[in-house]
Amino acid sequence: MRSAAQTRSHLLPLRRLLTVSRPALWVNTIGTLITGVWLSGRLYTLDPATLLLLAYLTLPFNLLIYGLNDLSDREEDARSSRKGGWQGARLTLAEGGPLLRATLILNIPALLALALLLPPAATTLLLVSAALFVAYSLPPLRLKGRPFLDGLSNVAYALPLALPALTLGSPVPWWPLLALMSYSVGKHAFDAAQDIPADRAAGTRTVATTLGTRGSAAYALAWFVLAAALLLPVSQLTALALLLTCGGMAMGLLRRPTPAQAARLYPLSIVTPWIVGAVAGVQLVYLLARGQWTGL
Repeated sequence: MRSAAQTRSHLLPLRRLLTVSRPALWVNTIGTLITGVWLSGRLYTLDPATLLLLAYLTLPFNLLIYGLNDLSDREEDARSSRKGGWQGARLTLAEGGPLLRATLILNIPALLALALLLPPAATTLLLVSAALFVAYSLPPLRLKGRPFLDGLSNVAYALPLALPALTLGSPVPWWPLLALMSYSVGKHAFDAAQDIPADRAAGTRTVATTLGTRGSAAYALAWFVLAAALLLPVSQLTALALLLTCGGMAMGLLRRPTPAQAARLYPLSIVTPWIVGAVAGVQLVYLLARGQWTGL
């Protein structure tokens, strides 16, 4: 019989799992879902499937995103000065198995439960998002090591925006969805610029190692401009907020195109979803509260 100490050795503490899941970035999943609820014309909902989705997009889904990524990137992360804290865990070899088990235990039952509750279209979209994150980190595809496909696969971050519409029977918010997809591709290229030295040392080819720092900044800027343009039919103020924040940080990197400058600007990249989301959210809540939001 396995002892209690042996059982604990096969699990990671909750605090460690939280560190791996990067709670500072949960806004990219739960914030996107909540915005999708608002875009459906509701300030809130007691729909069980939507509430379970909200719970799933906290620790379990973020563990799927970042836990698998950290498992696959141990070599690069060992060389990265920004890993080992809130920006991402630096895993030991002994943590690999327990982390993989925890990721599977938290995700597979939840996905099965959601498949029973969600309409088929919503289930399919959720599984596509999860599959893209798995394909980004793990072989045989490992899209992180495939320049341009690495960033394009990050549209997975945007897909939860459409889940409330597909769950609640509302129209899909196509303009915000396409804008968020474009933003996600640009943000990936911008964030990857700071990791160019570590990725090149590890032999990992990314969009950033391919384009270099200046090229990555210009590439990210182009996607941010497209994202802002796609938001114009919905909210000119939100489009302006995205252009000023994301476009501004991309321009800052263009003026001084070095990985060190990308690292200095990275905290701004972290808060851009909060800034742009706050502008969009305040507008949406105001219109919903006044009964003036008619959907898309």
